[in-house]
Amino acid sequence: MNPLARFSINQMTVRQLSLPELVENCVRLGVPGVGLWREPVAEYGLEPTAKLVRDAGLTVTSLCRGGFFTAAESLAEVLDDNRAAIDEAAALGTDTLVLVSGGLAPGSRDLTAARARITEAIAELAPYAGERGVRLAIEPLHPMYAADRCAVSTLDQALEIAERFPASQVGVVVDTYHVWWDDRAPAAVARAGAAGRIHAFQLADWTTPLPAGVLNGRGRLGDGAIDLRSWRTLVEAAGYTGPIEVELFNDELWSRDGAEVLEETAAGFVREVG
Repeated sequence: MNPLARFSINQMTVRQLSLPELVENCVRLGVPGVGLWREPVAEYGLEPTAKLVRDAGLTVTSLCRGGFFTAAESLAEVLDDNRAAIDEAAALGTDTLVLVSGGLAPGSRDLTAARARITEAIAELAPYAGERGVRLAIEPLHPMYAADRCAVSTLDQALEIAERFPASQVGVVVDTYHVWWDDRAPAAVARAGAAGRIHAFQLADWTTPLPAGVLNGRGRLGDGAIDLRSWRTLVEAAGYTGPIEVELFNDELWSRDGAEVLEETAAGFVREVG
């Protein structure tokens, strides 16, 4: 079996590569999947991107990101942008739109209200996504991001929202960087898997000290504290057989040659996860 058969490189890991460079190097290394981000896709063009990856025989495993439902006073404006993201996912041929739901509303300290607004927004979007064959994947982020990026901090919280909707419309992302610390996460993974709600599985390692700003501190596979192979085993035991994305926000990696980083990341996947 090809050791990279389920490997997908998230575009952010090698964001220094242009889309054509990313595709060229994936083909060269035998990487079958890519997780794309809306901003570089928009810069290159939605239809040209779809054609580029399709002609190369690559699978778009997810599109990132929708969400940020609490960032503006007008929910209607946020919903319009998320409907556009759903349409973009469908055009790219992926069935998964990752949601980074948003933190506290401006001037608020009410996490409960933030989660209620997130739920309200997803209720508006879920049928629209379902009609277009796109699943909304709620990604819980580590609690250090609760104030500014994501009020959904655990898989249990993500499932509490997702379970209000059909699994074909709304599920969750299991990202090791964000949930490895949570002793309730293994049970939540099993619960999500039993209901067919694991819509994406992403890997990054946890290394310390965290950098200033904490956003770009995701470690290379095998460099940190997370037992990545055990997480693969856990997610697969829950019934997930889909692609496994490696998504690294890391300034040091971005300063290097992107093709070299991609090759190194693929090797790390085989060594630490495969």
